[in-house]
This record gives sequence, structure tokens and C-alpha cells, in this order.
Amino acid sequence: MAERERRRQPGNARAVSGPPRGPRPGREEPPPVLPSPICGPSCERPECYQPEPSGLLECYQCRYLCTARACCQLVEVLLTMLILICSSVSYSSTGGYTGIPSLGGIYYYQYGGAYSGFDGAEGEKAQQLDAQFYQLKLPTARAAMAVGGALMAFSCLLVLVGVLRLPWHFPAWLLLECTLDILIALGFLPALYFYFHHLLDAYDSPVCKEREHLYQSKGYQGFSCSVHGAEIAAGLFSCVAIVVFLVSAGLAVRGYKTVYQLREKPVEMYEF
Repeated sequence: MAERERRRQPGNARAVSGPPRGPRPGREEPPPVLPSPICGPSCERPECYQPEPSGLLECYQCRYLCTARACCQLVEVLLTMLILICSSVSYSSTGGYTGIPSLGGIYYYQYGGAYSGFDGAEGEKAQQLDAQFYQLKLPTARAAMAVGGALMAFSCLLVLVGVLRLPWHFPAWLLLECTLDILIALGFLPALYFYFHHLLDAYDSPVCKEREHLYQSKGYQGFSCSVHGAEIAAGLFSCVAIVVFLVSAGLAVRGYKTVYQLREKPVEMYEF
């Protein structure tokens, strides 16, 4: 029994003095391979691991909407939509005397047709002048609406392209976007000139002068031959759009540089 006790003591000493069992610092298990949108189907780098997104704007595609480029493009959509709305004011209505007495009944008295001050030949003359003045402004209004609608569609396309991450796969798109933004910003300058030039020609025409005199003779105000508020607002929104498109061009160039930096050293790519 004594000999057995002595034989156990060295083993017990070695067990006490030996290193503690457990994971060794130099032999840690590698992290699991996870799919990564940055480096392809697999990536073993720590920066490839992203937490599970939560919320509408936290998904991979929708995070683009929180970037500076996306915000600038959304402002472009808003401004071009406002240009379209303001331009449609001149297109949607002729204004002035619309011949309400010819409708008769309740509508005739409810909207003041019985007390309009125009009767017979004067009423027909007012209608003719309104129609002629409307035709003078119609080409300008149509052109402004076409430009506003086309630019709004273009801005919506840029937002969609960004959400789909097309610039990441085709960086040359950013250079094309920058070029188009600069051309649009520069194109606004002659467009504004011709817009107000043709409007002022319509307001300086004999038709507008005769129409203004006719309405003033009946005590009506607001038919003067001058640019009205919606047309001025369209011009102001266009001036703001020039600045926004130039800023968008600069952000596209910055995004182009960022894409190549991310391709050389992959990191999170939500900032371009």
C-alpha cells in the first residue's frame, strides 16, 4: 500500500504542476465561411460579417437611400416634379371668362356667371381673346412640361440604378451619370432663357394687351400682362435644380473613386 501511494504522488504532482487543459491561444478555430456581397460567394475576413439587418432602410439594397447621392437624387425628383406641376398651370386652363352663362341653371348663378359683366358680343370677344392667349402660351407650357417630366423620369432611374447597385458592378456608369448631370445643369441655362423669352413675347402681344384692357373695363383684376406666380416658381425651382445636379455630379465622381478603393481593399461599401 505504501508503494502504491508513492507511485501515485509523482503522477499527482505532474497533474498539478502541468499546464491547465483548455483552448490554446495559438490554435483557435477559424470563423465559419459566410456569404458576402463584397468579396463574392465566400469571405473569411472579419469585415465581411454583417449583423442581420432590421427595418425597411436597413436591408442591403435600401441602405443606398441613406447615402448622400441618393438624397441628392431624391431632391432632383422633387424639384423636377414641382417644375412639371408649375408648368402645367398654364397648360391646364385658359383662365378668364369661360362662358359660364351658356351652361345655365344652378351652375350659372352659383359661380357668378349672371353677374360677370359680359353679355352678348363682349362675352364672345372675351372668350376669343382667352383662347388666342392660351394658344400663345401653349407651346412654352408643353415644352416645360416635357422637360420637367423627362428629368423626373431620369432622376427616378438614377435612384433605381443606385438601389440595384449597378455602379458597383459597372463603375463606368458613375462617369456617365456625372457627364449627364453636368449637361443637364448647363442645359437649364438656355432653357430658362427661352422659357421666359417666349412667355414675355406672349405677354407683350397685342392679344394680351387687348384682353387686359377688356377685363379692366369690367372691373376685373389679375389679368395683367405679366408673368404669374406659377411661372416664376418654375424658374426658381429650375435654378435650385441647377445647383443640385452639379452637386450630384460631384458625388458621382467621388463614388467612382470609392468603388475602386473598395475593389482594391474590400470594406463596407455603403458610403459611395
